[in-house]
Amino acid sequence: MSYDAFLALLVYAFVTSITPGPNNFMLLASGVNFGFVKTIPHMLGIGFGFLSLLLGVGFGLGAVLTAFPGLHLVLKITGGAYLLYLAWRIGMSRSLGKDGDAKARPMSFLEASAFQWINPKAWVMAVTAMALYTSTEAPFLSVLIISGAFALVNLPSVSTWAGFGMALRGFLADPVRLKWFNIAMGVLLAATLWPMLK
Repeated sequence: MSYDAFLALLVYAFVTSITPGPNNFMLLASGVNFGFVKTIPHMLGIGFGFLSLLLGVGFGLGAVLTAFPGLHLVLKITGGAYLLYLAWRIGMSRSLGKDGDAKARPMSFLEASAFQWINPKAWVMAVTAMALYTSTEAPFLSVLIISGAFALVNLPSVSTWAGFGMALRGFLADPVRLKWFNIAMGVLLAATLWPMLK
């Protein structure tokens, strides 16, 4: 891969990782409701899960989905239903996560990792990256380079959203503001399904 192509890949990885989507809206809400430190497993889970998705798509899973459109439909329905469930949970949250509140908790590392496999935006990013930047001369190496580029920009990108959430904690300590913020985050998370439904 040439230097120019790698630079273009890094820009693509950064732009797609930092722009709004299901992961980033959930991280913003988690930063507000639980703080930055408690959101770290969620952030790391996103990075690990997306890296595994990239490798899976790069090493043939994308071709399997193309060959079996029914499997792609099942993935879309499952992902959409789970995304709506998460939107509902965020929208109904009414208090900042406290140590004594057993029901309220941030997404775990494993939950965030698994979510990448049904996240519509993650699939679009992975399939597009592999289609655009994989080299026919060195397919194995180019899949690793693409995955590495995303791994490089992922944590700084997702940390930004959790950091924004953390910065808003003081302002949203008021229960009425927090209620409307969480409702807005739930609606925005559900709205990320729109491109998938077109």
